[in-house]
Amino acid sequence: MSEPKEYTPLNDLLERIDETIDNGATVPFSNKKMVDGDQLHELVDEVRMSVPPEIKRAQELEVQRKTILENSKKEAEEIKQAAETEKAEVMKAAKAEADKLVSQQEIIERANQYARETVEKANQEAADIIGRARAEAENIIADANNKKQSIMDAMVANINSTLGETSALLTGDVERLSKSLDDINRMKEAISKLSE
Repeated sequence: MSEPKEYTPLNDLLERIDETIDNGATVPFSNKKMVDGDQLHELVDEVRMSVPPEIKRAQELEVQRKTILENSKKEAEEIKQAAETEKAEVMKAAKAEADKLVSQQEIIERANQYARETVEKANQEAADIIGRARAEAENIIADANNKKQSIMDAMVANINSTLGETSALLTGDVERLSKSLDDINRMKEAISKLSE
């Protein structure tokens, strides 16, 4: 099993791409460079694999957001369950008391009112907890996404610039080699005609 690849900072990789271009052989009679295409492809692959820590942090924040929401829902559910349990206990106590009293209906009504208020209060508290947790999580993720997008935009701009320059160099090299080949073919044809 191979060891995990050590993280390489993006700036280091871009400097290595610049060095590869600078160390390329100079094309005679021009300021163009010939570079090793395979080596350049390897460096570009390393850039793709070198994910900045900020992006990993954004992924961790997404996990934290989900955890916060799950915990909030669990806490809200526990509050609701406690309220329902309390409601059941109040109703049981009210019924027992009503059996002893003449105004049984009044006692049950008071118990129902208390139970409704308790459940309503519990529901409101649960909704407030979930709302605050969701707002906090969304703020964290929005901030992380902004940072992630800025980093990705800078990476793409740098890579596109480097690849564009490299592509232009390689295209020039291919055109010059093609012209040289045409010149050689014309010379061969002229020599062949002279030999006839």
